[in-house]
Amino acid sequence: MVLSTSERKSSARERLLARLLDAFGEALPPPEMSLREVAARIETSHALLRYHFGSLPGVLAAMLTAQRSRDNEALLEAAQQGTFDDLVVAIWRTYSRPEQLSRARGFFYVVGLAAYGPEDFRGFVESIGDLTLMLTSLAEREGLEKKEAQDVATVTIAAIRGLLLQEILTPGTRSEDAVALILRIRESRSVPRLRPER
Repeated sequence: MVLSTSERKSSARERLLARLLDAFGEALPPPEMSLREVAARIETSHALLRYHFGSLPGVLAAMLTAQRSRDNEALLEAAQQGTFDDLVVAIWRTYSRPEQLSRARGFFYVVGLAAYGPEDFRGFVESIGDLTLMLTSLAEREGLEKKEAQDVATVTIAAIRGLLLQEILTPGTRSEDAVALILRIRESRSVPRLRPER
């Protein structure tokens, strides 16, 4: 069987990505590391990395997308067995572990770049909603209407990401208490609806 050029390129990119993930484990190359240094670490050329990923931020985005995809598989198992609250706690514990802080920093770094050029980070941007979809499904399973389930899931993920950013910028700010507060607010369902401005 003869592979097309795009299939060969995709397969070469996947092999490079696997080598990057093996070399850096759960961490990411820091933004101050050059593409040449990253290439040396995985024993390839920086030209090859540039060809397949475009830049160091492109490498980071591809690695984050792959790492989060693996995380999501484990979290999906938790979602199938547990409740909305169980999944929220599992998400927080997954990403707030000290060994995950490198990835959390990398995530916010790439998000900042994607805010200025979403087309340059299309795959990364498209993958960001995966956890929201999982939480939406659980919220619906627990009796919320589709729109309310989406809103609750979106706000919950936004709050978790905000807490992660706070933990990165000011470590030890009692974020565990804040996660418990998010869950209590959802349970009370006493959050007032905003009235449209006149």
